Amino acid sequence: MQIEQLRTQLTGRVIAPDDDGWDAARLFHSGIGEPAVIVRAGSVADVVAAVRWAAAEQVPVNVRGGGHSAWGTVPGGLTIDLAELSDVEVDGTAVHLGGGATVHVGGGATWGAVAAKLSPHGLGISSGDTASVGVGGLTLGGGIGWMVRAWGLAADQLEGAQLVTAAGDVVEVSASSHPELFWALRGGGGNFGVVTRFDFRAHELPAVVWAELALQGDARPVLRALRDVLRAAPRELTVTYMDVPSMDPSAPAGASITACWAGDDPEAARAALAPLLALEGVTESDLGVRAYPDVLLDAPAFDPDQPMPGFIGGNCLLVDTDDAVLDALASFRESHPPSVVFLRSLGGAFGDTPQEATPFPARGATWFAMAGVFDLPGTTDDDRAGIVAEWEAIAATGAGVYGNFTTEIDGSVVGRIFAPEAIARLAVVKREWDPQNLFSRNHNVAPV
Repeated sequence: MQIEQLRTQLTGRVIAPDDDGWDAARLFHSGIGEPAVIVRAGSVADVVAAVRWAAAEQVPVNVRGGGHSAWGTVPGGLTIDLAELSDVEVDGTAVHLGGGATVHVGGGATWGAVAAKLSPHGLGISSGDTASVGVGGLTLGGGIGWMVRAWGLAADQLEGAQLVTAAGDVVEVSASSHPELFWALRGGGGNFGVVTRFDFRAHELPAVVWAELALQGDARPVLRALRDVLRAAPRELTVTYMDVPSMDPSAPAGASITACWAGDDPEAARAALAPLLALEGVTESDLGVRAYPDVLLDAPAFDPDQPMPGFIGGNCLLVDTDDAVLDALASFRESHPPSVVFLRSLGGAFGDTPQEATPFPARGATWFAMAGVFDLPGTTDDDRAGIVAEWEAIAATGAGVYGNFTTEIDGSVVGRIFAPEAIARLAVVKREWDPQNLFSRNHNVAPV
């Protein structure tokens, strides 16, 4: 492997296992990587040179934005770190009907930085819940966030992109320039190249109303009421139900509902939540206007001395959220103390986008559900098969899997993420733009 040759072709830094700083460079948000070499690209030209080198050396490429993906743990290959390509620029020349603006975002930016840049302009983009999540990975996988009912997925707000292809070419991609490639980028994952710039439509967002509801008692009546409220709720409202054990560092133990209203009208938000607040065991612990950057979670960085345990479970996109599946989720949480149940409302603008317009599955889904048990030593050994069976029964009621929320890295999950017709179409795009499957460190769609 000609690593010294690679060093001469870049202005950014090339880091190999024998170099100073290797251990720090291979540490990322979700773990410790074991790549063959890391490139910290300082420019688009560096990305081009790195991709061409990888193609010549027949080395698979992993692209790092925010570093939350499990793919960074796969040994070998070239990691291209885009952290320095993180500029966020509001384009004042682009005028949109209904307000908003076009925003150009570097491929290495994180959503916290984007929100902080846009907030003073009274703008927002529907993004992930966590400030350190990368724009690239979230968007290419679809992107469910706090404005999913108001504006749809992050990928639904994508207007264009600058892409470095497997051939090392730089192409501008949009609905009018390489439209099939543009379709594939809006939810088809990182299969098609390195996105060095995203062009989004940002929406007017003066502030949000943030509400937190504490829950006590049986979850079943609350879950049913939550489902019924969201069927008719204004699309400005997106909610999350979460029930977590005390070991989860990202949230207090127990059950809660968190709601985000896209706008600065607390009375409208409270009126939409009123049927929930009327329930026994539901209390309002917080409700007020906040700047959007302030509601994004600050997730703790990976600690090599305290790695997160494994997770037995998964996620699914639910079209029909009937009483039976809600009861099953509640029972799952009750039966397994080290378990978590998470629900995020969909519908609204998420469902406005036709199924064939993007590769993202199950546009008819009304809820995203995740459940699983943390695989702690001594707590799951005798019950693993039962946990798997319980989860698979719940997942069987779903209509697809959200790739960004699965840590599975084997190829079998792809058939559950994408519908067969989407896989067939993605494979044709893959054949045109990456016939040698250089970009395979992802939920990989092989070229036909």
